[in-house]
Amino acid sequence: MSTVRTRSLLLLMPLAALSLAACGDDSSGSSYGGSTATDSAAVDTTAADTTPAATTPAATTPAATTPAATTADTGAAAGAVTLQLANSTLGKILVDGDGNTLYLFGNDAPNAPACDTGCLGNWPALVSDGAATVGEGLNVADVGTVTAADGSTQVTFSGHPLYSFAGDAAPGDVNGQGLGGVWYVVGADGNAVK
Repeated sequence: MSTVRTRSLLLLMPLAALSLAACGDDSSGSSYGGSTATDSAAVDTTAADTTPAATTPAATTPAATTPAATTADTGAAAGAVTLQLANSTLGKILVDGDGNTLYLFGNDAPNAPACDTGCLGNWPALVSDGAATVGEGLNVADVGTVTAADGSTQVTFSGHPLYSFAGDAAPGDVNGQGLGGVWYVVGADGNAVK
């Protein structure tokens, strides 16, 4: 009998592993990592001999997604930034090195960001960990940094902390212009374009 049982378990192991792999693929896009508990529950209902082999891949899945979540939370890869001017429907405006529109927040005081961590979800701070460079028509002396609400080093221009907008899908978009009467693109002179 034990030989038949052993053969049955050996036949079930590939099926259990395949089943767990399929569950893991469906939940890989989850940012919460909740699938690990579901996978563990599924493992507990299978033969005890398959538990160590089946849980090893599930245990490595959160580690693989952690760097991506960290990068998403920062809003930008670490490094120095470039500020430049670009033509838009609103005239010449300040953009980052990738051409993404930059905004100022009307509730900020000079060199003092008022956008809290909740606000930064929609209006990510332009962050840098090195000296900024500027394109033609801009003066590097107008560029500075302050500490954002999340502790990152936020770039300023003419004393205005700079932000991007989560609602801008492509370089050159100005979907945040005038929102709430406090968010504005930044002109070549460092002031709000209204």
